[in-house]
Amino acid sequence: MNSQTSNQIWLYDTTLRDGAQREGLALSIEDKLRIAYKLDEMGIPFIEGGWPGANPKDVQFFWQLKEQPLKQAEIVAFCSTRRPGTTAAEDAMLQPILAAGTRWVTLFGKSWDLHVTEGLKTTLEENLAMIEDTIKYFISQGRRVIYDAEHWFDGYKNNREYALLTLKTAWQAGAEWLVFCDTNGGTLPHEIAKITREVVAEFSSFNSPSPQFGIHTHNDADTAVANALSGVMEGVRMVQGTINGYGERCGNANLCSIIPNLQLKLGYKCIEETQLGRLAETSRFVSEVVNLAPDEFAAYVGRSAFAHKGGIHVSAVERNPQTYEHIQPEQVGNQRRIVISDQSGLSNVLAKARSFGIEMDKQDPACRSILERLKELENQGYQFEAAEASFELLMREALGQRRQFFELKGFQVHCDIAQGTENALATIKVAVNGKNLLEAAEGNGPVSALDAALRKALVNFYPEIAEFQLTDYKVRILDGGCGTSAKTRVLIESSNGKQRWMTVGVSGNILDASYQAVVEGLEYGLLLQNQEPGVTNRYCCIPTYSKLKK
Repeated sequence: MNSQTSNQIWLYDTTLRDGAQREGLALSIEDKLRIAYKLDEMGIPFIEGGWPGANPKDVQFFWQLKEQPLKQAEIVAFCSTRRPGTTAAEDAMLQPILAAGTRWVTLFGKSWDLHVTEGLKTTLEENLAMIEDTIKYFISQGRRVIYDAEHWFDGYKNNREYALLTLKTAWQAGAEWLVFCDTNGGTLPHEIAKITREVVAEFSSFNSPSPQFGIHTHNDADTAVANALSGVMEGVRMVQGTINGYGERCGNANLCSIIPNLQLKLGYKCIEETQLGRLAETSRFVSEVVNLAPDEFAAYVGRSAFAHKGGIHVSAVERNPQTYEHIQPEQVGNQRRIVISDQSGLSNVLAKARSFGIEMDKQDPACRSILERLKELENQGYQFEAAEASFELLMREALGQRRQFFELKGFQVHCDIAQGTENALATIKVAVNGKNLLEAAEGNGPVSALDAALRKALVNFYPEIAEFQLTDYKVRILDGGCGTSAKTRVLIESSNGKQRWMTVGVSGNILDASYQAVVEGLEYGLLLQNQEPGVTNRYCCIPTYSKLKK
C-alpha cells in the first residue's frame, strides 16, 4: 500500500482491540468476526484484530479469519516491543504474533523518557535497542511493520531530542508507517498541528525518502476527531480510530465523524461513496453487536443528526434542506426527520404526515385539530419526539384512518412476591371482530404478564404478533414532588425483526401507562404488516440489522 497519492487517507480501525478496552464493553469471538466482516465491507484498509497471546480469544479470532479471510482489508496483529534484557528472537511474547499469520504487525514502543525509566525500568539506550531489534526481527520473518509511537506528543514536549530519536530508530529499522499517538488524550489541536508539522519537516530534510506518517488520538480532552484532522492537514496519511469512538477512558477518535469530515469536507479519499452511504448503518450495527445503546445525537450517524423540531426550521428545510443541514443525510446513510413536540407548528404536522404517506393541506381543519391535540397531550406528559409510532396512530385517528384491530375491555394483574422472586398473573378481556376473548398469562413482572396475556388473546387472529418483541422499556417519573402518586411516562420499543418503533403511555398508574404503550406497540406492528405495498414509514421505524452471515 502506497500513501503517495496526495488525497488518499488510509483508515486503520482498532475497534476490536482499543475499542474493546472501553469500560463495560466485552466482545465474544463471534462479535469480533461480525464486526471485522462489516468493516471489510465498508472498505476499511487496516483492521486491528487484537493482541495474539494476550488472551485465548484473540488467538482463536486470528485462526478463524484464516479459515474465512476478509475480502479486501488487511487484518493486523498488535503487540509491544520485546522485553528489556533479551532479544526479539528469544522473547516468547512475540511468537503468537507470528503465529497469527498476518502480513502486517503494529508494534508500539515508548517515546516518552518518563515511561522508559519509570514504566519499563530500563535505560534510554535499551529502549532504542528494543525498538530496533523487534522491528528488524518481524521484517526478517516476512512481516510489514506499522510503528505506533506511544505517548508521542507528551514525549516530544518533555524531551524532544529523545522522542525524535525513537522515531528515527523505528524508521531506520524498517517500519513503513510511523504513527503519532496521543495516548493520554490531553493534547489540543493547535499542539498536534505544530508538532506534526515540525516532525514532518525534520524527516523531509533527510536525503532518503520520507516515511509515511499516521495519527492515533484519544478523546480525554474531547478533541480526538479535531486532533486527527489537524494531523492530516499537516501531512499524515493514516488515521487510526474506532467505530462510534469506543475506547478506554473517554474513548478514541470516532471514525464515524472522521471519515465524512475528511471525505465530504476536506476532499480526501477514504472509502467509496457507496460505502460512505452505509456509515450510519455500520455505526448502529456495531452498537448493537457490542450491546451499547447508540448515541442518537452523534454527528453524521445519530438518529437526531438531521432531526428538525422548531416550526421555522421545518418550514425552511421543506423548501431547501441546505438552510439547516450541512450535508445531505443520505450521503452517510442517514435520513431527515421531522420531530413532533409541543413546540411544533403546522409545518411539522404537514411534514410528518408526508413521511407517513399522508398528504394534507394546511387549510384542512384536521391539521389544526392534530396540532391542538398534540399540544394537549404533551402538556399531560406525553412525549412524541421518540414515540413517533404513537403519533402516527394519533394522526390517523384524527383523520378517521386508524384501523381498530382489537378493543380493550379490561384487565387485572395479580403479583405474588415471595422468597426473592416476583411472579405476576394478568387476566385480560379484549374483543376482536365482535368476539370477546378472556385470556390469562404469567410473567416475571406485571408488564411481562400483561404483554403475554394480550399476545395470547390475539395471536390466533393475527399470527404475525408471534414475531413481535418488546426490545426496550423506559420509565420516567414526571412530577417527582408527588411521591408515589406521581404521574409516570412509559416508552416502549418494539420490533418485528426488521424494524423498530416506539410507543408511549402516560398515567398516574404505572401499569396503565405500560399497557397503553404495549397496546399501541402491537397495534402499530399490525399496521406495518397490513399496510399497502410500497408504503414505508421511514421516519418512525429504524432498521434492525440482522446477523452478518459469514
